[in-house]
Amino acid sequence: MLNAFRPELIYLSAGFDAHRDDELANLGWVESNFALLTARILDVANRHAKGRIISMLEGGYALKALARSVGARVGVLLGAVDA
Repeated sequence: MLNAFRPELIYLSAGFDAHRDDELANLGWVESNFALLTARILDVANRHAKGRIISMLEGGYALKALARSVGARVGVLLGAVDA
């Protein structure tokens, strides 16, 4: 769906409170979900936005889960982790 918009820049507000260890959102995500979503967004950014992504941290209150989830996202963005 993002491909239809052909974005020139993607601004990603990363809500890590979706993690299963975080009681706020109750979405049950794990690190691999964040990595996969990041990889898909990165693919769109590489196609249409010359790889330009701004990723902001907001949300995520279970600190150990937050650290692991941010690590997964950054790892994908740096090409160090496969999703």
